[in-house]
Amino acid sequence: MKKIVDVAAAILLRDGQEGAEFLLALRPQGKAYAGYWEFPGGKVEPGETLRQALVREIEEELGVVIDRAWPWLSCEFTYPHASVRLKFFRVTSWHGEIVALEHSGIVWMKIGDSAPVAPLLPANGPILRALELPSIYALTHAAGNSIESELAKLETALAGGLRLIQVRDKTLSAAQRLRLALGVMALARDYGDAVVLVNDDEELARATGAHGLHLSSGRLMQLRQRPPFARVAASCHRAEELAHAATLGLDFAVLGPVLPTPTHPEASGMGWDDFAHLIERSPLPVFALGGMQLESLETAREKGAHGIALMRGWGGQKTEDGGQRTE
Repeated sequence: MKKIVDVAAAILLRDGQEGAEFLLALRPQGKAYAGYWEFPGGKVEPGETLRQALVREIEEELGVVIDRAWPWLSCEFTYPHASVRLKFFRVTSWHGEIVALEHSGIVWMKIGDSAPVAPLLPANGPILRALELPSIYALTHAAGNSIESELAKLETALAGGLRLIQVRDKTLSAAQRLRLALGVMALARDYGDAVVLVNDDEELARATGAHGLHLSSGRLMQLRQRPPFARVAASCHRAEELAHAATLGLDFAVLGPVLPTPTHPEASGMGWDDFAHLIERSPLPVFALGGMQLESLETAREKGAHGIALMRGWGGQKTEDGGQRTE
């Protein structure tokens, strides 16, 4: 068995003229996989933390000092020359001018670009799709309001930048849920990059032309293969469920409850430390659920979450990353 080498990798992010962009670097001649594009970074030296290795490697490779980095996805990959365990960090702030000191070149790519540079280092491929996910995941709650008011709120939120929605409302009648889902899809079609998932009902998802399916934890553990939808996510509460979601190759997971919720105020939730521990080595983007407010997004990212999932509070004013801020 090959020794597993821990590697810290940076996804440097910036606002481009046509949307958010990320940086790729070209591996130089003389190194394994020369001529392949990768996210910059390198192996963790003895005595270093992952974050310390990240800061050192990026200064050595690109000549900049990282100011802000959020832990994100992890993955293990076996190359012919080594087995690596990669920890990706989303880097949003640095100082200095980026220069290709140890690479043959660098390029900024728009997130969601259908024609990225090639070839890409194999272990980095799944990251591109995960980068397309918004940071706010809105869950409908028409049962607590009304279908009409929920659709009106959604219309405002979409105009403000919301792009990821789950049609939940499992307590509605079949006819009401169909009406809600059709209404959500009608609004989402006005925004080409909006994604709608239906909770636990494949028939309803197909009937309404939804983009995907969101599995309950119970349904998740019954499956042995990924449902045939473009986007599939799942609710998780335990490490075993997160691991099974990854085995099925789902697009993302929701983990909670993290904090007490209005629905279950008596439940304390797992807390941020347990949440961070559970997702530390997840290869899937994970959204924090339970007691979340838009102001929780920063904390969630610091703990390794991709973003936050909200049943309440996702309507309101536009935030800097396209989510909604309540007043």
